[in-house]
Amino acid sequence: MKNVIYLLSVLAITRCVFAAEPLFKAELIFPPQDKHVHGSSIVECPNGDLLAAWFYGSGERSANDVLIQGARKRNGEEQWGSVSVMADTPNLPDCNPTLFIDAKERLWLTWIVVQANRWEHSILKYRISEDYQETEVPKWSWQDILLLQPGEEFAQEMEKGFGEIEPPRDLWGEYALPYAELLLTAARDPIKRQTGWMTRITPITLSTGRIVLPLYSDGFNLSLAALSDDNGETWRASKPLVGLGNVQPSVVEKKDGSLVAYMRDNGAAPQRIIYATSEDKGETWSVGRDTDLPNPGASVAAIALKDGRWVMAFNDTERGRHQMALGLSDDEGTTWKWQRHTDKAEPESDGSYAYPNLYQGRDGLVHASYSFRSEKGASIKHVCFDADWIKGE
Repeated sequence: MKNVIYLLSVLAITRCVFAAEPLFKAELIFPPQDKHVHGSSIVECPNGDLLAAWFYGSGERSANDVLIQGARKRNGEEQWGSVSVMADTPNLPDCNPTLFIDAKERLWLTWIVVQANRWEHSILKYRISEDYQETEVPKWSWQDILLLQPGEEFAQEMEKGFGEIEPPRDLWGEYALPYAELLLTAARDPIKRQTGWMTRITPITLSTGRIVLPLYSDGFNLSLAALSDDNGETWRASKPLVGLGNVQPSVVEKKDGSLVAYMRDNGAAPQRIIYATSEDKGETWSVGRDTDLPNPGASVAAIALKDGRWVMAFNDTERGRHQMALGLSDDEGTTWKWQRHTDKAEPESDGSYAYPNLYQGRDGLVHASYSFRSEKGASIKHVCFDADWIKGE
């Protein structure tokens, strides 16, 4: 009996010693090229395929040839398929796509069409597909404009929030200098507060079934959320997430049902990831406050994993986008004990990595897509990893 126990102990130790390292794989979705590719999104289909989307063209809001591209990686295959067009509004820039699969397993593509080459004139559009798994390119069955109507309480909430955070007068906003006074004037204009809301980070479905679509405005230099309680049939605006340049929110639901939004910092120093919280499923939000995580004015992404841990992807600098980091939290974002780089350019001018999106697959592995640029050109990078990989550095 002692020999049996000894043998089992040796086998257990051997399994620990020779256990596989946490997985990490990285690849470019298509070869580097000389056009501008940016603002990607990634999801896993019910059949295990991966779908990614991004915008492509000669520039961003000022380039009218910009359109939405996408690609598929078939379940079990090593290579991504060919690049295809996902959406194109002729003679207008299409930017910032997000991919999302709802509770009915329908695929959503949301994005913005930029009017007059100004972000603050953007139109929010969406497409829906029920037939997106067999063919390389989804077959879209519905397309429409997503209209939001923030009411007079929008300006009231901004005034309340600015009174709490007391913004300095040297900040900027497309509608406003000096900052707070003219932004509040703009907030009282129904046209300005009902237009220009832009996508960036993938929507999430809360435990209640509510869909939260994070949005932001470069006109107001702050954020809000579009909320749907009927699986996308109708939408309405939350109260604004008021802050000092807090844009492009990534929303995570805590175990108690409250929400945390992590945002890019478009404001004054110190450059930090900004966060806000909601205790009512995204209806109202606290004002945006700095975390202790650096941010160079670049988008961040965060998700809650099935095991309760949180993962964040971000540029962990106050200046430049020359390194991309992953953070892991075991206390719902209170601390980020582990951080590890997926890319780090040395010297800094040799690379740029930005605008990540995150998605956890059914097998527990996490997928990230983000803009990738090197001396060879620009592409979208896909990394797939076990969250424990982040602990390794």
